[in-house]
Amino acid sequence: MNRAHLNKLFTVLLAGVLAGMALAAAALPAALVFGIGFKNLMPYAALPESLKAPEPAQRSNLYASDGRTLITSFYVEDRVDVPVDEVAPVMRQAIVAAEDVRFYQHHGVDVRGVVRAFTANRREGTRQGASTLTMQYVRNALAGDPRLTEKQRARATEITAGRKIREMRYALALERRLSKDEILGRYLNIAYFGAGAYGIAAASKRYFSTTPAKLTLAQAALLAGLVRSPDTDDPINGDADAALSRRAYVLDRMAETGQVDAATVAAAKAEQLRLTPSATPNDCTAVPAAHNDWGFFCDWFTQWWNAQPAFGSSVDERQRTLRRGGWKIVSSLDPDVQAEAIDQVLRIYPKSNERAAPTAVVQPGTGRVLAMAVNRNYSVAANPAGQQNYPNTVNQLVAGGNGIVGYQAGSTFKLFAMLAALESGLPLATDFDAPSVYVTHYPVDGGPANCGGNWCPANANPTWMDGRRTMWSAFGRSVNTYFAWLTERVGADRVVEMAERLGIVLRAPDDARLARDGAKNWGAFTLGVAATTPLDLANAYATVAAEGTWCRPTPIASITDSSGRTVAAGGPDCRQVIDTDVARAAADAARCPVGGQSMYRGCDGGTAEELAPGLRRPVAGKTGSSEQNATETVVAFTPQLAVATIAANPDDTRDAVGGGVQVRQIEAVGRLLGYALRDQPALDFVPPSQSVALRQTSPRTGD
Repeated sequence: MNRAHLNKLFTVLLAGVLAGMALAAAALPAALVFGIGFKNLMPYAALPESLKAPEPAQRSNLYASDGRTLITSFYVEDRVDVPVDEVAPVMRQAIVAAEDVRFYQHHGVDVRGVVRAFTANRREGTRQGASTLTMQYVRNALAGDPRLTEKQRARATEITAGRKIREMRYALALERRLSKDEILGRYLNIAYFGAGAYGIAAASKRYFSTTPAKLTLAQAALLAGLVRSPDTDDPINGDADAALSRRAYVLDRMAETGQVDAATVAAAKAEQLRLTPSATPNDCTAVPAAHNDWGFFCDWFTQWWNAQPAFGSSVDERQRTLRRGGWKIVSSLDPDVQAEAIDQVLRIYPKSNERAAPTAVVQPGTGRVLAMAVNRNYSVAANPAGQQNYPNTVNQLVAGGNGIVGYQAGSTFKLFAMLAALESGLPLATDFDAPSVYVTHYPVDGGPANCGGNWCPANANPTWMDGRRTMWSAFGRSVNTYFAWLTERVGADRVVEMAERLGIVLRAPDDARLARDGAKNWGAFTLGVAATTPLDLANAYATVAAEGTWCRPTPIASITDSSGRTVAAGGPDCRQVIDTDVARAAADAARCPVGGQSMYRGCDGGTAEELAPGLRRPVAGKTGSSEQNATETVVAFTPQLAVATIAANPDDTRDAVGGGVQVRQIEAVGRLLGYALRDQPALDFVPPSQSVALRQTSPRTGD
């Protein structure tokens, strides 16, 4: 049955009911007709939740840490609700004039309009509707409720007499409970204005780059006129002349009803169409072009969101929640620190270099990630043959995941052997006469560090590293054989467990298998042969900076829902994972590599001695080089901040970056820390106790 036949059927069915009502309305007070005649048709309590507690899809906005700088938005429909009193009066008047001039006189169903439509529609070729603004709101609310199934939403717009009658019943029930302004506000927030703009806030921004409160008469009339045919009359993508014609119609209606005087209407009609369109960004590839580097942080945010059970039971459901929920998400991204991070990364390697220097900045004690930078374009544009991540990529080179397993971080993993040893009861003063080569009991199959089938690491610089060492001097000079011996004393499995406890995620399948099934014999783990990421590494060292408090890395400062309520899922997730005194001892030893001095004067050389003097504040850290300098790593931290950067070729592990790049990495990390902490006091580390520094004890598992 076609639309015309259905329309005639509707008018025939409804005529008997409503024509008599129209006659009654002429003779009886309106309150009697609507108050008694309809009061039992539909109780408010029986209305669907879509109308009682509407949840139209609204865009979610992701902001930088200042809460004002927009990173991007996520939406299916570009909509954000605003209170009706924040909509300019001329806009409210214009939409009533355009869609339902008797809005403030009827009770949800305009009997006069129904009779007029019935009479007009009996004439061949003529079609008029009788939907009030309230009925239109009912239709839009049901059709756009994400809680309903596709079939249920489709019923809201089907062309049947049943749907029309249902709309009337719902409209009557709504008008008995809600004020006219409440209904008008709901309508303005749900109506589609074309060009992808849902609701008056999005429409004001889309066409005029303004807010609903600042709309002029001419702008309001244009927007009100679009609701009837938003796709064809859209002046950006459709017919600008049709939009102006509708604007004139709305202005005339406003004059006829006395809402605006004739002179003002004439002036508004004479105004040229002055559009100042602005599109709302959608998703991570739409971050501002000037801040393309924010895309990697944004991408990691979506990974984080997709892992949160608070937003749904599956990734698909969580994405629907994000794109329809109207969340205000204030992220941890500090635009100033991010800008400095990308500047320093580009000093290590420019974007024209196939090698990368992914870098992460983490706040100890909260896990908040202030910056994520890498010398790549965040883009899906094509790359040269054989290059997956150069110069364009949307892969997560900083945080890992989605196929990116990370990079070997070399001697930075010695931290985990030291922590395991300290926790077992060994003190920082534990000494060992480190040889040039140390033959362990750990079996190996081939490789350069193989002595008769046993793993036997060597010191990179025997004249500087060999000899009697403590944890202080061995960590400072990065003595491989000392830490191989130390790992044997405490157990390689405890070293692996310590790393995982501090958040090192073993994403490479072989690494995960060894950790699960062969950790007791994985002595080489201590020297950083497992793949990791700058974010995991920075956060592990941030745990030491926070005196043993590990926090799950988070891109979030706060999340509020569409009604302004704070969501608990946005808070830090922290717990004490190592004894406070053990963490203080590790921080004390970590002052040695970067040119500092321990509280017990145990340092006597470091691999990055220029870092501390240049920073001029207490700092700790570690450098790392993988086999044959395939990768180079620098980690540094203060009590307030931790930074990690890894130089590698993500597309070719055979391309050794060489040791020379580490000098630039050290300089870059020092400058980045100095800039990020420029307005913060120079805090010192708390000294460890004499017990953990000097005496062997029973296992230290306090807190």
